[in-house]
Amino acid sequence: MHFDIRDILKILPHRYPMLLVDKIVALDDNSVIGEKCVTINEPFFVGHYPEHPIMPGVLIVESMAQVGGFLLLHRVKEKLNKVVYFLRIDKVRFRHPVLPGDVLRSELELLKYREGLCIMSAKAYVKDVLVAEGEFTAKVMDK
Repeated sequence: MHFDIRDILKILPHRYPMLLVDKIVALDDNSVIGEKCVTINEPFFVGHYPEHPIMPGVLIVESMAQVGGFLLLHRVKEKLNKVVYFLRIDKVRFRHPVLPGDVLRSELELLKYREGLCIMSAKAYVKDVLVAEGEFTAKVMDK
C-alpha cells in the first residue's frame, strides 16, 4: 500500500516544519516503510551546520517516530480522534550522517501491540546504508 503526502496529512497531526515524512511506500498490519526527501531548504540546515549541513540525529529519530505513528494510527478505528505519544526511545545508534539530497527511508516493525501500547523496532537508511536504529515504545491515545 502506498500513501502520498495528502494521505499522510489526513492521519498525522504534524505540519511544517515538523512533518518529517513525505510518503509511505509500504504498509501492512505489522510494518511500515516511509520516506523523507531531505533538501537543503530544510529550516534546520540554517544552523546545523551552515558550512557542513547534516540532518540532526534527533530529527532522524523524529522522522522514524512519525512513520511508526502512521502505522499505529492506521491500525485503529476513529484515527482522526487519536494521537500517538512516544513513551520511550531505547537503543538508538547513529551510524552515518544524513545530508541534503538524501532520501531517508524509515523501516519500522511492530514487535508488540496490546491495547494501544506497542514496541517497535526502527531502522533508517539512505540507499542501502544504515544511518540510525532504535526501539520505540508508544501508546495510541484519545485526543
